Amino acid sequence: MKISFSINGKSQVLELDGNTPLLWAIRDVLDLKGTKFGCGKAACGACTIHVDGKAVRSCSFPVKMADGKEITTIEGLSKDGDLHPVQQAWKDEIVPQCGYCQPGFIMATAAMLNEIPNPTDEDIDQNIINICRCGTYYRMRKAIHKAAKLQNLQK
Repeated sequence: MKISFSINGKSQVLELDGNTPLLWAIRDVLDLKGTKFGCGKAACGACTIHVDGKAVRSCSFPVKMADGKEITTIEGLSKDGDLHPVQQAWKDEIVPQCGYCQPGFIMATAAMLNEIPNPTDEDIDQNIINICRCGTYYRMRKAIHKAAKLQNLQK
């Protein structure tokens, strides 16, 4: 099946089985390795990307559903060499420990902040449901609040 979409601002046309998880098209075909495989069941969030601006768990998202869509991965989140406010906050708050799950958290947070620009702790708890085996949730919460402030300053 031929599938066309834009990823990180670049048009792509892929020929593959439409039921292939988008994660594998991103990692294995397009060689973008920032999006991680975690559980393969859309439970952990390590594979979170944006499809038309919405957070999507790419391990369970068939590539055929990406046809005609705008996809953003962690590699496309920053613009013109400037870190996205979420990336800057993650850096400032020294969030990662092992770092494996962090691209998914960053992508989920960026999507949430587009919908909820000033999240409460309850908003964060209800929307950022990814899993971090290192337990860096406290630092992430601080970074999310900081990212909201940084993003609001840019507007």
